[in-house]
Amino acid sequence: MENENVVNKPIVAIVGRPNVGKSTLFNRIIEWRKAIVEDIPGVTRDRIYEDTEWKNHKFVLVDTGGLEPKPDDDHQLLIKEQVEVAIEEADLILFLMDGNDGIMPQDFEIAEYLRRTEKPIINVINKIDHDKHENKTLDFHSLGIEEHFGISALHNRNMYELLEKIVSYFEKQEEDNNEEDDSLYTKIAFVGKPNVGKSTLVNKILGEDRLITSPIPGTTRDSIDTPFINEKGKYILVDTAGIRRKSKISLLLERHSVIRAIRTIERSDVVLLIVDSELGPTHHDSRLASLIKSRNKGSIIILNKWDLAPKEITELDHIEEETKERLKAIDYAPVITISGLTGKRVNRIFEKIETVYKNYTTKIPTSQLNNFLVEMKKDYAPPVYKGKEVKFFYISQPFIKPPTFIIFTNSSKGIPENYKRYIEKKLRDTYGFEGVPIKIRFRDREGQEV
Repeated sequence: MENENVVNKPIVAIVGRPNVGKSTLFNRIIEWRKAIVEDIPGVTRDRIYEDTEWKNHKFVLVDTGGLEPKPDDDHQLLIKEQVEVAIEEADLILFLMDGNDGIMPQDFEIAEYLRRTEKPIINVINKIDHDKHENKTLDFHSLGIEEHFGISALHNRNMYELLEKIVSYFEKQEEDNNEEDDSLYTKIAFVGKPNVGKSTLVNKILGEDRLITSPIPGTTRDSIDTPFINEKGKYILVDTAGIRRKSKISLLLERHSVIRAIRTIERSDVVLLIVDSELGPTHHDSRLASLIKSRNKGSIIILNKWDLAPKEITELDHIEEETKERLKAIDYAPVITISGLTGKRVNRIFEKIETVYKNYTTKIPTSQLNNFLVEMKKDYAPPVYKGKEVKFFYISQPFIKPPTFIIFTNSSKGIPENYKRYIEKKLRDTYGFEGVPIKIRFRDREGQEV
């Protein structure tokens, strides 16, 4: 995992009116019955995702509900909104139609709708079970499509040809991704509530209005990757949609943006949690801090809009300690006060990024760690469990990103939480680890690990 080169997998969405065999095609491609297949329209209501692969080409396949271009009720409207989100995020669309039914009025409407998206489309006619049924596909040219595939998802007919066509769309993209290994770049995610100034800050760093900024919350709906190089190093800056509280997420598109923001955190190295200095850290900021911690990412707390913060905040002597107290999940993160609008102290961000990333990738020699273990036991003797002293034999660090330590002991169950916290504090006092979570695991002689 240390040298993993993270490349976004292409997304392929299967779209069509109800009951044309979308879930059957989905299951055929992934070769696993994840989607329910039933001869009743409307069974698949939500989007279903699955990673799949064909000839070393990896992509994400999405099954969607039956699309009714003009929904008659709330149920159909909800499905339509789900399909629209799937279409928006897709890199390629499989427009699936039913060869037995022939062309239906909805097919004309869906075809026109998909053309307006300007996304690559493969037109697929399903339920063509035999060669002699191929003539059923001829009528579909009236939709204005030049090329289509007659397949049978149920009987696995012409699936090889369809998959070859699908991956052909991604070959050039994969070649482009391989031109420069993005593991050479430190990935920086900008995360925070809507309207805390994330895009403004990115623009100030880039020195140009690369991203749209607006005082209206929700302007940035998707994650945007921007390569950036300065005297400190190579970076990929990722500005994400503002993450709202669940009670405030009313639009499906915004729900989708939250998912994208979480994905951004997962593939980043260092997360900048942007907090509005005018308001100070809120309960929701604390929730975001917990989200960052749960993904085991390096982190920096950015108090933005410092130029607008009230005096009672800017004159606090212990603003860093106060901020960390309110964002306990990442109380190991450094705190920087800046103004993304004026650029004040923005240059300090990359100094801290370099420090945090170095700590995130630090590997401590085993010999040093075992000397540390000896001194640690002298300072605070291990606990007693069931009448016996807990013994620590050996410590190693098998992983980075984040630094992960395994301590071999005679009783993995006998170590109380306060002693675990002591070990973490001692590691931080000895080796720093500013800005990064550290993981400590205990393994007993039988191999049990906690």
